[in-house]
Amino acid sequence: MTDQLQQVVSAVRELVPPHDLLAVYLYGSATTTGLRPYSDIDVFVVVRRPLSGRERWGLTERLLGISGAPGRPVELTVVVLGDVVPWRYPGWQEYQYGEWLREACERGEVPVGRAEPDLAVLMRMVVADGRVLAGPPAGEVLPEVPGEDVARAVAAGVPGLLGELAEDTRNVLLTLARAWVTLDTGEVVSKDAAAGWALDRIPGEPRRALEHAREVYLGEAEEDWGRVGPGRVADCAAYLAGRVRELAPSTG
Repeated sequence: MTDQLQQVVSAVRELVPPHDLLAVYLYGSATTTGLRPYSDIDVFVVVRRPLSGRERWGLTERLLGISGAPGRPVELTVVVLGDVVPWRYPGWQEYQYGEWLREACERGEVPVGRAEPDLAVLMRMVVADGRVLAGPPAGEVLPEVPGEDVARAVAAGVPGLLGELAEDTRNVLLTLARAWVTLDTGEVVSKDAAAGWALDRIPGEPRRALEHAREVYLGEAEEDWGRVGPGRVADCAAYLAGRVRELAPSTG
């Protein structure tokens, strides 16, 4: 991870002038449970003004070369300080690159700013466990996101997750489990910890799909959803999504 992380930080420093770059943080499993076989390298960047077109292109081109095989996937998120301080939901995300965007980026599409509910979850993680790569500690830069906004964000993500179940089964099941944990306890935990918590509460057949997702995530099994069975996968996703909807805050 070290070489890739250094490359990411170098790319940010080279493309964003020092007076505009406020902070860079490593967060996620790298700073909590430790990287798992399928973990991303999660990097969060705070800047003082919106990125220029040249900076977006440059970041995208550099990340296409840094992220993914033979190394780890990189997820890099950029926010403008004035867009998140004071905090308002949904937060404005200035830029984000992840491997799910690779094909679009290789076609010449460049990530643009957008209102992003999930930014509430990311910022909660950065403030709680972010490791400084540049700038002040995260708690001195970013606000504490209210728990109700974190809850709204994880609930808002459920429809999109279910739409990706067939193509990204492991990640969808683990993320739904984490959403359930967050809504029930108020905590944002690692995916394997969330699966362990949820497995203690799931009855019967749906358990097997989440067990397999956790085993694969931890590197204890090869991914084989045919062995689990599509019916069990669908039942597990429906059960987890149902628990999330039951606990989701009212939008009325």
